[in-house]
Amino acid sequence: MWSADRPLLEVHDLHVDGALHGVSLFVREGEVVCVVGPNGAGKSTLLHAMSGLAPVSRGRVLFDDRDITGVGPADGLRSAGVALVPQYRTIFPEMTVRENLTLGLSPHRDRAAVRARLGYAYDVFPRLAAQARRAAGDLAVADRRVLELARALVWTPRLILIDELSAGLPPALAAPIVAELRRLSADAGVTILLAEQDARHALAVSDRGYVLALGRQVFEGTRAEMLASVAVRRSLLGTAGPDSTRLRRHDRGAAEAR
Repeated sequence: MWSADRPLLEVHDLHVDGALHGVSLFVREGEVVCVVGPNGAGKSTLLHAMSGLAPVSRGRVLFDDRDITGVGPADGLRSAGVALVPQYRTIFPEMTVRENLTLGLSPHRDRAAVRARLGYAYDVFPRLAAQARRAAGDLAVADRRVLELARALVWTPRLILIDELSAGLPPALAAPIVAELRRLSADAGVTILLAEQDARHALAVSDRGYVLALGRQVFEGTRAEMLASVAVRRSLLGTAGPDSTRLRRHDRGAAEAR
């Protein structure tokens, strides 16, 4: 069982040949933690290695003190309490919202259990409940990304790994979708690890963060520490001045709303 004196997720000295070189991190239960870095930094590879989709050459991944190194979604990762929202789109456009949400749930699960899982997802994302019978391909692009979050949520995970939530979305749509993660964490009690190229969006909702570059961990700290780092602001935010100030204002507003 989890206890407050240790992290829910621990990654120790993780290596993937040619891609990751000794990455270590931890996530406490209830946190939203981001992994940021430029394109090609190794963010997606890290999440794939943690979820059994990329071969780990050295290191360990622990979830709730259980070694899950190499364990994939089909091998019991979901039943352990970990869900992955990949960068590549996984919804089936010709199927309804409801069908997408129930896809993969055990055919032997009773109807009451399925309804409970759906109700859970709809409570967190009521915008989907109103479109339950609509074809997923007819949804607005932002709602399709929300549907992918909801698909992970129906497994009632304790931890969700999210890869590039804002990928392919214009900035005006990406910001509110990423902002949903803070509400998801609070309303559903889910711990989140977010890999994101857009550091502005990621830091706006995260408690702490890690920076990757060329497969190596080069910085870690709280949101405030990352915003205070001139090197981080210049490399990831593109500035050491006005944009980071605006992000701090956003941060204060988000904190007051919680």
